[in-house]
Amino acid sequence: MSTQTETHEFQAEVSEVLSLVVHSLYSHREIFLRELISNASDALDKLRFEALTQPDLMDAEENLGIVLARDEKARTLTIADNGIGMSREELMENLGTIAGSGTRRFLAALRESGGADSPQLIGQFGVGFYSAFMVASRVEVSTRRAGEEKGTIWTSDGSSGYELSEGEDLGRGTVVKLTLREGEEYDPYLQEWRLREIVSKYSDFVEYPVQMEVERREPKLDEEGKPIEGEFETRLVTETLNSMKPLWARPKAEISPEEYNEFYHHISHDWGDPLETIHLRAEGELEYTALLYLPARPSFDLYDPTVKTAKVHLYVRRVLIERDCEDLLPPWLRMVRGVVESNDLPLNISREMLQDDPRVRRIRKRLVKKVLSVLSSLLEENRERYEEFWRGFGVCLKEGIYYGEDEQQRISRLALFESSTQEGLVTLAEYVERAGDDQDEIYVLTGPSRKLLENSPHLEALRAAGREVLLLTDPVDEWMLERLTSFDGHPIRRADRGESLVEDEEAKEQREEKARELEGLLGALAEALEEDVSEVRFSSRLKDSPAVLVGDTTAPSAQMERLLRRAGHELPKQKRALELNPVHPLVEGLQRLFSVDPQSPRVRDYAALLYGQALIAEGATLENPARFTQLLTELMTETVSGGGSH
Repeated sequence: MSTQTETHEFQAEVSEVLSLVVHSLYSHREIFLRELISNASDALDKLRFEALTQPDLMDAEENLGIVLARDEKARTLTIADNGIGMSREELMENLGTIAGSGTRRFLAALRESGGADSPQLIGQFGVGFYSAFMVASRVEVSTRRAGEEKGTIWTSDGSSGYELSEGEDLGRGTVVKLTLREGEEYDPYLQEWRLREIVSKYSDFVEYPVQMEVERREPKLDEEGKPIEGEFETRLVTETLNSMKPLWARPKAEISPEEYNEFYHHISHDWGDPLETIHLRAEGELEYTALLYLPARPSFDLYDPTVKTAKVHLYVRRVLIERDCEDLLPPWLRMVRGVVESNDLPLNISREMLQDDPRVRRIRKRLVKKVLSVLSSLLEENRERYEEFWRGFGVCLKEGIYYGEDEQQRISRLALFESSTQEGLVTLAEYVERAGDDQDEIYVLTGPSRKLLENSPHLEALRAAGREVLLLTDPVDEWMLERLTSFDGHPIRRADRGESLVEDEEAKEQREEKARELEGLLGALAEALEEDVSEVRFSSRLKDSPAVLVGDTTAPSAQMERLLRRAGHELPKQKRALELNPVHPLVEGLQRLFSVDPQSPRVRDYAALLYGQALIAEGATLENPARFTQLLTELMTETVSGGGSH
């Protein structure tokens, strides 16, 4: 019975999602049942947890479970649970809207994939409930939240909107009733064998019974309850379709790779298989079991600044205490999925107690160590698979270095970098081994792209000396290098800071003598650029380029400055030194111009051009591109008209 029916429009993005779900995601229709059973299991978990502090929400001896019911004539399939249920407001929030930003990303990803990767996308973007419309022409959700007297009924055909009405005499929990679409391709979802197959495939590990009434032909019994020979009758019996034993509680030897993968699909809603599975059991003073997974590819929200928690659920004695427990793994391992169960923690543990419990900190320490150990083994034994992981999640591990958690360089040993001399990615240990005993330092250069760094003037002298330079292009590299200052006793030197890294004494003396000879020119250039540079000097780091900008060893790099400004930070201008190549034809021409007429206005123009050229070479934006273009045009005009001698 229901009263007071109200009609509501779907949020604009939801209508588009539903349309795409119905018309584009047909390759794996069966996942709708997995998603609805997972939602029911979550509702039962939430009830058990809330009942720890509110015992009146459920009877102590009450059996919790999920029930499937099918009606072939009416073409309906029902999934019911006696879990926490939903209030009217929760129903509207959960089934009438989707987070706008997430939905837009979902739609974009779906269009890009052409539906080919649709099951994974469904799970990634939290639209599992809407998969019901792949098989249903109408969905009715009847629900009453624990502790409330009245329930609510939500109905929709998956088109423009939904109806809400007050439900009378509803039991606690949620009932999802699907009216299946017409067509023989949908008929199997009303058959016992098919439903049993889907539950076994996807939800066998759900720890609540998934039950269904089925018909069984059994011997007819006499008045004394004994079978009558040769006589049979059809009876309805309730059967449990899943084993209910949590996968993590079973011995590893008894679990197949397929079962591990299906459990990963269940907890992560990622249709693809994980890259690595970690199943460990700690015994002794502190006992716990952990089943963790390393995904093969990043989730859509991995780098969302509001998401800083690994999706690892904490259970105590089979009761879910906290989903996505942030105390079990640090933010830089937020890609990990899984569960941890301990019988040594108090069942009513609170958020505050979790943070302060030394046992939780011990579990965390062991889990971090284990994850890094697995990654180290993967790096050594299967470089290709590890590089696949690094490309998706390397930025997260670099965050761990910046956060100061690189104890014994356990993270930096796993880091991979692009190189100026090698194809593919290299480790710091490989770099040090190649460098040999005659090179103590590790050279690095940061910037927005490999292509730009490969052509950087900062590499010219190092390349000529046969030195390898690591090319760092992730924004997080700037922050990481504030912590990562050495590796295995080898200092890490920035190629764009300080004095030349490969200058011998003879070259230094020649450079200094040249600077004394042309002190007037350097002074004039420095005066012309006094608002932009700290000094103008000759350099031995350049071979082909006329000029380069060099920062102080303690100052923020140009890349760091650009990143901070892009993020909206107000920074004072960092003046760097402009280094000139004294044997470059352009600089030599400037020397001749200055010797003829030290007061020539062209000296200031050439200074501006050299400074602008140096900025462009490092990928920076010119402060006054119009002025730079004008000067360049004038120079080209003079050259082609024969006036360059002036």
